[in-house]
Amino acid sequence: MNSGLAPEGSVFINFRLYVPDPKEHGFRWIDIKQLRFSAGSSDDTELLVALIGHEQFRDDYAGGGVLPEGTRHGPYWLRLITPDLYEFVSQEKAVQILRKWVDPFWEVPIELEADLQREVFGRLAAADGIYYLSELGDEAIHDWGRVHDCFHEFVLIDRSAGRITLVVAADD
Repeated sequence: MNSGLAPEGSVFINFRLYVPDPKEHGFRWIDIKQLRFSAGSSDDTELLVALIGHEQFRDDYAGGGVLPEGTRHGPYWLRLITPDLYEFVSQEKAVQILRKWVDPFWEVPIELEADLQREVFGRLAAADGIYYLSELGDEAIHDWGRVHDCFHEFVLIDRSAGRITLVVAADD
């Protein structure tokens, strides 16, 4: 399927690399995938459809990586994810969700905070549209999808840069 999106790059932030005690980080990580879209791309819904149909979206986020014929996305069956499941949220709401997830029980190391500011919160600030994947419920969770304790997914649309960014924050 030609989605009109071209992979541009990715970033992986593994909290384990920032702390001396491996139990302190809660097995948290953030995966960021960037894709380019053409200036002629129309509305946000069409961009969400293109993203969901793109090979880079076929990632179980449990070590398997992107699978061209994959049937899973995070903890969910891919076939059950549709654009209408993404809620438009404000930058403030997105930051609130991520902050609550990142630092409820510990002081975030300075280096991690700097990387989060640059790679996550800076991208949120630049986005024209931020969409948050609603929890799909038990019936949508695939056969081993409960490996994730928390799973937060945001799609950031930055029209001036012609970029759509998939941000997945999870722990396992």
